[in-house]
Amino acid sequence: MAEAVTAYLGLGGNVGDVARSMRDALRKLDADPECRVTAFSRVYKTPPWGPVEQDWFLNACAAVETGLSAPDLLDLVLRTERELGRIRMTRWGPRTLDIDILLYGDEPVSLENLTIPHPRMVERAFVMVPLADIAGDVMLAGRTIRDHAKTFRDEGLEVTEIELGNR
Repeated sequence: MAEAVTAYLGLGGNVGDVARSMRDALRKLDADPECRVTAFSRVYKTPPWGPVEQDWFLNACAAVETGLSAPDLLDLVLRTERELGRIRMTRWGPRTLDIDILLYGDEPVSLENLTIPHPRMVERAFVMVPLADIAGDVMLAGRTIRDHAKTFRDEGLEVTEIELGNR
């Protein structure tokens, strides 16, 4: 593996067996020679976000050590989503699996198809609360992830008993 960078991913979905899709996605990412899953959060049941009426989501976060560039990691993530049946139809709509790159090392990325840190992530409990499970001390916008996560109250998140693996 080239020099490794720690990246943090957000995973979520609300169609089909989402927990299985998340487990399968983590296995696929870990199978890539340039990407190793090093940690994952608890799985949370979260209320839908956005203008489309839909079922509740399952959300989690994962840490990966990767030798891939940010654009190459995005390619791997998008390929993984497609291989697991993701079809992009409605923005913020129902989905089998969504994988977002939240953070990539300490450097911001600003490309036409990729912005890191993920835009508006600090406004979303379904991102910040699971991310605090595995990256609580990481700094973002002058505060730790843990401190950002503490600002969310009564957001409706519920910790589930779902396990993503044996790490």
